[in-house]
Amino acid sequence: MPEEPEDLRTDSDLDDEGGPVKSFLEHLEDLRWVLIKSLAALGVFFVLCLVAGNWVMAGIKYPATKARVKYPPRNQVVTFLFGSNRLGIFQLPPAQQTNFNFGTNHFVTLHLEPVTLGTNVVLGFRADSDPTEAERFDVPLASMGPASASMVAIQIAMYAGGLMASPFIFCFVASFVFPALKMKERKYVYRGLGFGLGLFLTGVAFCYFILMPIALVASVRYTEWMGLNVPLWRAEEYISFVCKFMLGMGLGFEMPVILLVLVKIGILNYSILSKARRYVVIINFILGAMLTTPEIITQLLMALPLQILYEITVWITLYWKRQEKKRLAAAEAAGAV
Repeated sequence: MPEEPEDLRTDSDLDDEGGPVKSFLEHLEDLRWVLIKSLAALGVFFVLCLVAGNWVMAGIKYPATKARVKYPPRNQVVTFLFGSNRLGIFQLPPAQQTNFNFGTNHFVTLHLEPVTLGTNVVLGFRADSDPTEAERFDVPLASMGPASASMVAIQIAMYAGGLMASPFIFCFVASFVFPALKMKERKYVYRGLGFGLGLFLTGVAFCYFILMPIALVASVRYTEWMGLNVPLWRAEEYISFVCKFMLGMGLGFEMPVILLVLVKIGILNYSILSKARRYVVIINFILGAMLTTPEIITQLLMALPLQILYEITVWITLYWKRQEKKRLAAAEAAGAV
């Protein structure tokens, strides 16, 4: 059958077209170049983050500097400082408060300082009631071996370099996949990408500035509840926890966009999403257990926002379904007239 002339094709014909037809070897060649360019982008940003490892590490430690520790109101909190070094924090129950008589303030900071008495210099305590020092989150990160610092730098470069290279890698993969999509599918995917990027950054920021400080304090409290001491953390474990938590929240915040794009394409609908609600709850808690600390508080902090986003997605799908019914009813009424 002769090919239809280009100027006689309708819009629906053009919507059903994908990209140019290529042989299997041509697709393999395109895929090879996608892999080469992706690895090159990853390598460039890996080296940059390796050189700037101290700056990246300062950014990863930022949530710990914003964490604040809360204490029971009935116990007096006494902090001992020697210069800028914290010697310890002690909670005094009411009986001990009477014995030591450090005053009636809930927070007491005792500064160990040299005091001159005649010709002698002795150490004495200067007290103040500033709660800032006691509430400051102070769990140092430790390098536990000769090669540990190098491994930490490589770990930081892998996480940060992968994050910075991801937009370029995605563009390379999109240039390989998008020609196979139809025009209608491309339209919805492009819209989803715009909203998806915004939601991903929102999820990362939400975790970085709000959830992470709470999760770190909850981890310390859980450790103390178990009767264990928290003198320090291994730097590798802290970096892995922070990066995985932020990545998991960023990807979790993209879930509504992915589901709504699949609804628009026709793969999912409101009935499927509403029936899957119970399974999504379990999946969210599994993600919380995999990407956060073992205690239930941190898992709830991750699972709850993800479940709320899923419920919003289901409501949007229901709204679209009702709007579609209204359009069909209006079209039938217009046809009957």
